[in-house]
Amino acid sequence: MNQLPTLVIAATGKTGRRVAARLETLGHLVRRASRSAGTPFDWNDRGTWAAALAGVGAVYVVYTPDLAVPEAPEAIEAFVELAKVHDVRRIVLLSGRGEEEAQRCERIVQESGIPTTVVRASWFAQNFDEGAFRDAVLAGEVALPAGDVLEPFVDIDDIAEVAVAALTEDGHAGEIYEVTGPRLLTFADAVAVIADATGREIRYATIPREAFQQGLQQAGLPEQQIELLDYLFTTVLDGRNAHMVDGVERALGRPARDFVDYARAAASRGAWELPVRA
Repeated sequence: MNQLPTLVIAATGKTGRRVAARLETLGHLVRRASRSAGTPFDWNDRGTWAAALAGVGAVYVVYTPDLAVPEAPEAIEAFVELAKVHDVRRIVLLSGRGEEEAQRCERIVQESGIPTTVVRASWFAQNFDEGAFRDAVLAGEVALPAGDVLEPFVDIDDIAEVAVAALTEDGHAGEIYEVTGPRLLTFADAVAVIADATGREIRYATIPREAFQQGLQQAGLPEQQIELLDYLFTTVLDGRNAHMVDGVERALGRPARDFVDYARAAASRGAWELPVRA
């Protein structure tokens, strides 16, 4: 398999670019694919799929925007059938923890006959510095419809390392690695950790669901993205994931990274530095 490239879908995204970089560091050939990467790939344009799959040995699959959306199962089923035509030998699927709808897509891949590893991830720690919450952190107040529910935020670097192990090593086929951090935090706790790491005052406010939706609409987010975020905050963040699991340790033989370490590392590289005014 080392002689064949690994296709990394969403290679410009949070997990994809890390997976691609780690594979290359280990000496593996990588085919980076996304709507803006060297290899075009768009889940909404099936005409881009065959060229991306041609001649690869393994695939890291990230479905955008999320496996829980209604159109995902049909797309995943079609993609897997095409992967079989191209003799793909291994698939690693990124999934969401506690998303019952996403598990339908997991089963499609698992039952395809292609050796599969599922990586079910909790909320990304990096959402606070690379994703949806960064602007709020910079503004000094994070306001979300999340109260006292606990979440074991996972470091994306852990996700990437688990995915790379499953793509390159034997013994991971058939596994479902549910990956979390080693600490349960509320969103308010997480913001307090970031405030401590940055030395700045950053507040957290719990807001009603309706106010959150209105804020997203005013920010100009597409309706599908608003619906997805509403689903994540109301359905997935209902306490079902308020416990830790050992997926990182099972896959890598080491503990998961702590949110405190993530926040300190992000702060030290200037992730939350305020722009300098002229």
